[in-house]
Amino acid sequence: MLQDANLKLTSVVSDIQGVSAQAILQALVGGESDPLVLADLAQGRLRTKLPALEAALTGRVREHHRFLLGELLRHLEHRGQCLTTVNARIAALTAPYEAIIQRLMALPGVKRHTAEVILAEVGPNVTPWPSAKHLASWACLCPGNRLSANKRRSGKTRRGQKWLRAALVEAAWAASRSRDTYLAAQFQRLRARRGAKRAAVAVAHSILTIVYHLLADPNVSFSELGGDYFQAIFLANTARRARGGFVYPEIGII
Repeated sequence: MLQDANLKLTSVVSDIQGVSAQAILQALVGGESDPLVLADLAQGRLRTKLPALEAALTGRVREHHRFLLGELLRHLEHRGQCLTTVNARIAALTAPYEAIIQRLMALPGVKRHTAEVILAEVGPNVTPWPSAKHLASWACLCPGNRLSANKRRSGKTRRGQKWLRAALVEAAWAASRSRDTYLAAQFQRLRARRGAKRAAVAVAHSILTIVYHLLADPNVSFSELGGDYFQAIFLANTARRARGGFVYPEIGII
């Protein structure tokens, strides 16, 4: 609708639902059409883009556009109220498991929404699954096992369990952008050889493995290995090859 009115607001503003963008849209609905006045409503870092913002807000806004824009903003406000109501209901239902949610949120990339999805799909304990591998297989996050004529075919993951899988992969993408974490290092290490999407699935598998052990033992807490974990193993193995012996990543050279 904005493009139809020749308003290129989305070319300058990264978040159309942000404070500055919403103030500009509300002013448009109220009848304001001067680009200088509209651009002056920008806040924060967006004010550094005032010339580009003024050019983007130079268009032909008709009464029909204002009507549609007002309806869209009212609909967006209503959906926001519905989302607030649903979030309050979820918070009430998950209140008895707040300690579990807080422990899950200690993982890189796992925020409250992801923790709630894990709690809803897996439950407060992992007794139905004998091991983390069984849970990963149930969540369709483990490599496929396809053999034909004694030849291994594509190891694509199975389809299914879309809610848990989608939440964990989203958390994996977020963890890949974290700083000095094991999961970010794992993502970068695998992306170079297997591609970003496969790396994200592998990190999601690692997150689910950590979740399994956290839920299996209430006394266990997440411990960050650090972004230099793989580099430390590489150096330890180099030393082992030079002097002999075995390497245990958590212990050192024996």
